[in-house]
Amino acid sequence: MVGRENELSIHFVPGNCRLVEEKEWLFTSNKLLMLGKQTVVVKNVYNKRQINNWHAVGCGFRRARPKFEQVNLLDPDAVHHTLHDFQPHVIVHCAAERRPDVVENQPDAASQLNVEASGNLAKEAAAVGAFLIYISSDYVFDGTNPPYREEDIPNPLNLYGKTKLEGEKAVLENHLGAAVLRIPVLYGDVEKLEESAVTIMFDKVQFSNKSANMDHWQQRFPTHVKDVATVCRQLAEKRMLDPSIKGTFHWSGNEQMTKYEMACAIADAFNLPSSHLRPITDSPVLGAQRPRNAQLDCSRLETLGIGQRTPFRIGIKESLWPFLIDKRWRQTVFH
Repeated sequence: MVGRENELSIHFVPGNCRLVEEKEWLFTSNKLLMLGKQTVVVKNVYNKRQINNWHAVGCGFRRARPKFEQVNLLDPDAVHHTLHDFQPHVIVHCAAERRPDVVENQPDAASQLNVEASGNLAKEAAAVGAFLIYISSDYVFDGTNPPYREEDIPNPLNLYGKTKLEGEKAVLENHLGAAVLRIPVLYGDVEKLEESAVTIMFDKVQFSNKSANMDHWQQRFPTHVKDVATVCRQLAEKRMLDPSIKGTFHWSGNEQMTKYEMACAIADAFNLPSSHLRPITDSPVLGAQRPRNAQLDCSRLETLGIGQRTPFRIGIKESLWPFLIDKRWRQTVFH
């Protein structure tokens, strides 16, 4: 049974703070279902679960943990029973095969998760009256004419971008009131550095005794997952008040950086040397093709008063300090 563990939770509203049992909490808050335990977005949304009177349940499959339900999105019956049991008001769908090179090598499996499962989830969400937020990607654009607004015509360069675009279509066709939230490369609190294309660079930054080639061609806009979590919450709260809140939205950090520039910023944040980092300005020739600059125009959400941006140097320091190898630096970084 989803979300039926009784526990004490802090229920805070201005002027009143009290402990309530989980079963009481279910009747005093909106219910949020998050899908994709392996994603840093879900972890951050879940960490904000008791903010502003939301009760949240997280779902994953391969890496389901305590407090997270195990649900296989490729099993329509499992999805049906999960949604009808929990009866969520809002669903944040982050589960996806997000690694472009893996998608190229496993196209059928990627399509099943990114497209077919997303369409089925949208249908089930519509059936229980839940507002669905489908997390998509800036890779639906070819990167030749930024910045991109929501109404601009997508033209993905790789199979990952194509599956995310097809996932968007499947969601909106099966749930007319759903929202698509396109986001760029993410970073944030991770359990392993390889969970993010940004945090994975930290080892190359720290091992300064060995030169490291860093891409200095593709323009990225690193975005903190806690900001995406805040945008999801704000979007859901707006939707609770206004049913016209639906369709496609963009959110992104506003600092344009290549991976080389990110790596140098990480080194600077931790007072580490960066002379061993080598910028590579040529277009990558290996792996799936990437858009050079798929900057997202976020004015639609900003007009709604939605948004939060964490400066990269602040956010990356908060995210990476537990992985700092030379403990002596910890005394200088935070003092």
